[in-house]
Amino acid sequence: GFSWGVGSSAYQTEGAWDQDGKGPSIWDIFTHKGKSFRNQTADSSCESYYKFKDDIQLLRDLGVSHYRFSISWPRIVPTGVRSDGVNEPGIAFYGALLDSLLQSHVSPVATLYHWDLPQALQEKYGGWQNASMVSHFDDYANLCFEEFGDRVKHWITFHNPWASAVGGYDTGQHAPGLRLRGTGSYKAAHHIIKVRGTATRGHPTPSALWGRGKRGKVGISLTCAWGEPVDDTNPRDVDAAERFMDFCLGWFANPIFAGDYPEAMKENVGQKSAEQGLARSRLPLFSAQEKSYIKGSADFLGLGHFTTRFITDKIQPSRRGPSYHNDRDLAELADPDGPQATPWGFRRLLNFAQIQYGNPDIYVTENGVPESLQCAQLCDEGRIRFLRDHVNEVLKAINDGVNVKGYTFWSLLDGFEWEKGYADRYGLYYVEFKDKRKPRYPKASVQYYKEIIGANGFPSPREVENWQTAATETCSTSNQLQAADPSVSPVQMMTEVVVPTVCALCILISAVFFSVLLRRPSGPEPA
Repeated sequence: GFSWGVGSSAYQTEGAWDQDGKGPSIWDIFTHKGKSFRNQTADSSCESYYKFKDDIQLLRDLGVSHYRFSISWPRIVPTGVRSDGVNEPGIAFYGALLDSLLQSHVSPVATLYHWDLPQALQEKYGGWQNASMVSHFDDYANLCFEEFGDRVKHWITFHNPWASAVGGYDTGQHAPGLRLRGTGSYKAAHHIIKVRGTATRGHPTPSALWGRGKRGKVGISLTCAWGEPVDDTNPRDVDAAERFMDFCLGWFANPIFAGDYPEAMKENVGQKSAEQGLARSRLPLFSAQEKSYIKGSADFLGLGHFTTRFITDKIQPSRRGPSYHNDRDLAELADPDGPQATPWGFRRLLNFAQIQYGNPDIYVTENGVPESLQCAQLCDEGRIRFLRDHVNEVLKAINDGVNVKGYTFWSLLDGFEWEKGYADRYGLYYVEFKDKRKPRYPKASVQYYKEIIGANGFPSPREVENWQTAATETCSTSNQLQAADPSVSPVQMMTEVVVPTVCALCILISAVFFSVLLRRPSGPEPA
């Protein structure tokens, strides 16, 4: 009964940003102002709006059980306000997508909000800073349940709201790009969490209203690194690691599963607010009534994970001013060997969630690793190792007794990676963005993941080694160059010279870059 899948999101892959009645999103406007890497935008991206049937064929080839995608709010409600009008071509698009998935025996997992807020709501109300967003989202969600509830059995309300709140309203790195230090992120998160409760008020389970009686399940997807103490024999580092988890995962999971913000958040933000001369905490309060209907408002917990951070206690002086990052009183350090070096953190995260939140049904909603080299990387052995090691930690967690029901690898396709533009590639399939046809090419990890799915795990070490050997044999220097320029014929490729040269240059440049970094003094990453 375990469900294997892959994921994507509307803004990152659909393209067609202003076609067929779609309204602009905050990310359309943000990127059009040159706020992403090299001023890149997702205006066309993978063109999945037009090529979704091709993508579903890729899902069939992989043999996945489910496909996680997101619905674009401005594509079906251009202004974000349902009473202003519904965009029927948008409804038709998602209806056709769902029908095609079900015909291919792939279960849809639909995310209602993956960061692409209608720009009109940002301009008129200030986006998630305004309490009116709760009712507007409820109207939008109910529209989706009415139109698609007969075909979708698993819904995700919000994808990684931590990034929406902190990136969008505290640091300004994400759309809408506001820097409301120490207040904006908490207010945005507060309204997002209240959406979970108001939509289910007076109903015993979310599916009673949001499933429209169709036995649908509704959860939330929270993405968090695992926080490991730098020194696990130092009580201050241990406490700091616990605060890291409270300010990341607990910020949203604690209200939904326990009824209120974590005590560490309330204490730290309250104390720093007082030291900064404020009469009340910058962290909003839930009323007793709100606590009662927010608690228990999820049928399952979605967990996303990419890496582990090493945490040490560090008091951040209040005189530095309000800031979400300073409120935590800690420093976090990345493993210099990258996320591949810490797969064990994933197992610890899953066990932590199981114990902390009352053994909920858990679905891994995103887990993956990017490549940053600009030459076509179809022989993605690093991704294969990441996939092997992290899936193995999920299986260990299941053996520990964690109630993990499914795993979603991130992502199906290379896509637009937010403020990083197209610099990072997470896909199992390479997309050539410079070609208007946006062709997709399978990386070696496609064959490897397909074997995992077919075996429902790992049968034996020797067989798993054979998978990796077979997968890497499927990619050659020929198809690497073909991915870089599909218009070139095989005779013209000169694969024995061109591709090795290009990739060698990429590696050489990377080596020089990292040698410069290594000469710099080590220390925690900047907040």
